[in-house]
Parts: sequence; C-alpha cells; structure tokens
Amino acid sequence: MTKAEKVTFTIQTLQELYPTIPVPLDHKDPYTLLIAVLMSAQSTDVRVNKITPLLFEKADNPYDMIKLTAEEIREIIKPVGLSPMKSKGIYGLSKILIDKHNGKVPRDLESLEELPAVGHKTASVVISQAFGIPAFPVDTHIHRLMYRWGFTNGKNVVQTEKDAKRLFPKEIWNDLHLQIIWYGRQYSPARGWDLEKDIITKTIGRKTVINEYYKTKKSR
Repeated sequence: MTKAEKVTFTIQTLQELYPTIPVPLDHKDPYTLLIAVLMSAQSTDVRVNKITPLLFEKADNPYDMIKLTAEEIREIIKPVGLSPMKSKGIYGLSKILIDKHNGKVPRDLESLEELPAVGHKTASVVISQAFGIPAFPVDTHIHRLMYRWGFTNGKNVVQTEKDAKRLFPKEIWNDLHLQIIWYGRQYSPARGWDLEKDIITKTIGRKTVINEYYKTKKSR
C-alpha cells in the first residue's frame, strides 16, 4: 500500500467504526469545556466527568468561579490530580476572561494559549470542539497510533500534529482526532494490546512495531 492508500484506509475504517462520535468530556458551553479539558491533564475523562458537575454546581461561568478562592476550587477538584496547579489555573483564567474578554472564551489559539494552565493541546481541543474551527489536538492515544501506523516518527507531539495536519484533509480533522482517540482506547491501547483486534495496525502498521509485538508475545 502507498502512504496515500494507507491514509484512505485509515479514514474509511474510522468512519465506519465511529459514524457518530461522542465527545469524551461532558460540558454545555465553551467555558465548561475549557475547564473540563484543563482538568483532564494526566487524569481520565471518566474521573473528570464525575468531578465537573460538583464544580459547575457552584460555578459554571467565570463570574461565579472568581467568587470562590483557588483553595475552595482545589478542595472540589482534588480527585482529578494536580489540583494545586489546576485550581490556580481555573481561578486565574476566569479572572482574565472577565478582565480581557468580557467573560467569554476567545475563539483563537493565541488568546487561549495566553491563559494560565492552558497549553496548545487544551486550546486546540476548545477551538475544535466548542467552535468547530479545524484543529488536530494530539493526546497520548493519537501520538501512539500515528507512530504505530507509520504516519510519524514519533519524536514528539509537535511533530505528530504537523504530520497529521499534512496527511489528513482539514475538513475532517475535528472528527478524525476524536475517532482516533476512541479507536486507541478500544482497539490499540498502550497496555493489554491485542493486535488481532487492531485492524488498522494489523493492515498498515509499521513493520518494526508489528515484529516487536510478536517477539514480545513469543517471549512471554
């Protein structure tokens, strides 16, 4: 298969598997999505979805959020981990949204990345899922799968994002990054990976990755 054929095969397989795509983090508007994505760093979506309702019950907009102290926010979000940094970030960005953006979440990467505790990936998720602007946020699943499929050299997420944007049509980025995440969780995880169930890697995967898989399996 040529690189172009591999890309087409991947897109078609993902579209067949996930014709409708659930959004992993529960939210109702750009602000609640921004907070949920920020909280999901080094945590699971399941855990975040349990904690955000408790936080949003008290404050689901920046004006109510700054009525709480960073310490009060921290108490609520402790179970998601990294709570000291995240609570300061949530309080700080809420204040900046009020002071600089009339309480609204900005629609561009640059303004989002200026907010405390908001990195490039978080900003990309927000513009993609809240505003429908094409972006390709790269998480650990996408980084792992792009390498397994031979679409990137896997050196870092910055390179992986560049390669993804170069290979895949812009109009499907927003759906595709979510489809890859769901596929990675279901069929191509980091641990407990069963290549027989992972149709994409089995069909187009990097030879060294497939060989390594079988070698490791034999030695067990």
